[in-house]
Amino acid sequence: MRPSGRQPDQMRPITIETGFAHHAEGSALIRVGGTEVLCTASIENRVPPFLRGKGTGWVTAEYGMLPRATHTRGNREAAKGKQSGRTQEIQRLIGRSLRAVTDLDALGEMSITLDCDVLNADGGTRCASITGAWVALRLALGKLVATNVLPRLPLRGQVAAVSSGLTTEGAVLDLDYVEDSSASADTNFVLTADRRIVEIQGTAESAPFTEDAFDNLFALARKGVTELFEAQMAAVEAAEKKRA
Repeated sequence: MRPSGRQPDQMRPITIETGFAHHAEGSALIRVGGTEVLCTASIENRVPPFLRGKGTGWVTAEYGMLPRATHTRGNREAAKGKQSGRTQEIQRLIGRSLRAVTDLDALGEMSITLDCDVLNADGGTRCASITGAWVALRLALGKLVATNVLPRLPLRGQVAAVSSGLTTEGAVLDLDYVEDSSASADTNFVLTADRRIVEIQGTAESAPFTEDAFDNLFALARKGVTELFEAQMAAVEAAEKKRA
C-alpha cells in the first residue's frame, strides 16, 4: 500500500479553479493533492528583440515557490539576487511545453508570459505548473478570439504533465513528496492529448532501471494525463460558459 493509501495507478484528487487572479488575461489555480500552483497568463503587444519584425509570437514562463510552500521556509530568490538552477530549468521546461502546442505564427507579434507560483508543494510542482499553465494560456487566447483580436485560437492541442516512479511498492503514478523523496527512479512525462511526446525526464536515483520498467512508467503516465486533459477541458468549458 502506498503511504497515501492510493492504488499504484491512482492520481491524487485534481481541481482547477479559473479566474482566481482577477487582473490576468487567463488564470488557473490547480490543486493536485497537496500541491497548489497559481498559473497566470499575461499578454503583451510586443515580442523579444530576436523576433521583432518576423510576424511571429512568443510564449514563455516564469516559476517560483513561496517561502513556506515547503516544510521549512525557503529564502526568496529575489533576496539572493539570482534564480537557482532548478528554477531556471523548470521555467524553461514550462515554456517549451506550452510553445509545443502553440501556433506562434498565428499568434502574431504578441508575447504571453505564464507565471507559475507554487503556493503549497507536495511533489509534482513542475507537472502541475505545466498542466495549469495550459488552462491559463487557453483562457487568455480565448479572450483574444472573443474580442476579435485573433480570428481563431492559435493552439494545436492540449499539453499536460505527470510524474511516475519506482518505489518499494513498484511502479506508481503521480508521486507525492513522501514517495518522490525516497523513489529509486523518478520520471516526468510531458504529453499531448493526441498522444505525442513533448519531453520525458527520467532519473535513476540508486541503480539503473530496465526498459520494461520504463514502459510501465510510461503506461502509467498515459493513464494519468488522460485525467488531466479531462480536468483541463472541464475547467475551460466552465469558465467560458460563465463568461458567456
